Amino acid sequence: MDLQRAIVIGGGIGGLTAALALHRQGIPVTVHERARSLEPVGAGLALAPNALRALDLLGVGNRLRALAAPHPAVGVRNPAGRWLARTSTDAFEAHFGDPIAAVARADVTAALVDALPEGTVRTDSPATLVSPGGAEEPAVVRTAGGEQSAALVVAADGIRSTSRRLLFPHHPGPRYSGFTTWRTVVSPDGPPAAAGEIWGRGRQAGIVPLADGRIYLYFAALAPAGTRAADEHAELQRLFGGWCAPLPQLLARAEPDRVLRNDVWDLADPLPAYHHGRVALLGDAAHAMCPFQGQGACQAIEDAVVLASLLTPAADLASPLPAYSAARLPRTTAVAAASRRVGALVAVRSPAAALLRDTALALVGLLPTRTVLSRTNATFDWRPPALRTGA
Repeated sequence: MDLQRAIVIGGGIGGLTAALALHRQGIPVTVHERARSLEPVGAGLALAPNALRALDLLGVGNRLRALAAPHPAVGVRNPAGRWLARTSTDAFEAHFGDPIAAVARADVTAALVDALPEGTVRTDSPATLVSPGGAEEPAVVRTAGGEQSAALVVAADGIRSTSRRLLFPHHPGPRYSGFTTWRTVVSPDGPPAAAGEIWGRGRQAGIVPLADGRIYLYFAALAPAGTRAADEHAELQRLFGGWCAPLPQLLARAEPDRVLRNDVWDLADPLPAYHHGRVALLGDAAHAMCPFQGQGACQAIEDAVVLASLLTPAADLASPLPAYSAARLPRTTAVAAASRRVGALVAVRSPAAALLRDTALALVGLLPTRTVLSRTNATFDWRPPALRTGA
């Protein structure tokens, strides 16, 4: 059996980062992506300091920092426009050593693909895990070209992961969070909008300026699973069009056919492990989480670097997988739980509960900036392990 060969199932941010991390470790790798192109689903991405440090190890961190738009401050307002809490981005960067870099998802994809050898990523190439393998047997993946064996399979096949179902058939799988979300990018015709979020009762909106002058908008609202509107742009205007400026003006600039809507499902029940046999689960396949901390892609990036740091080309690639589970399962479980707690605050619907929540946010905003930022150290101050070799 070839002890060096690795296959990645899925060409999203997590799968591509895993491929680049394995390549940096000198491990030959192929990515199989079922979509016909890597044109990303989703408009923007927030790369927090923990993810940027991991991307630095792979040589693409500075490229993405340069593509992020600077923001003097971020914070949370109520629908009437009153700031409940606000933090200077200079203070954030001084505390953590990096900002939260808001970039187009397409830019992240391009940076990762450009750093990989040509031919590493195969699009229009669905792949399915057939067997996880074992100590003496390779893992087996079925592709359009037939079955392929590998010493390691990285299953980055998303929240509906068929690999996860094969490895852990008794796990209940993802559960509906109660929220549906929308995303779009608009080109404003006025001055740059301030970055931040607006919290209402059971609803949330986010405004994120991008470096090219466009604005990434995201929204969340409580709704039954599977609910859809005949016109999602009109639905957004109905739900959020009466909120504070500049949100109505930005919504008016949105192109109806470029509004994306997705329900939010997460793995509320942690898996017993992130590996089985010669397979490592990564990203949403391992720990799909609610988006309320913006850590889904960041945790997948962390997964990729931690996994690669444990591997060397000369050794059996499956041997370190228990250490990968041990390193990643507690951290991602904690981050996912924190995201659900933030979601619970957004979900409050009664006027009294919303007033209590908003008052608490305003009181937190009165605390010293360092005190407030220190409360997020567990998420943002993570440091990646060193990679052992380089390509």
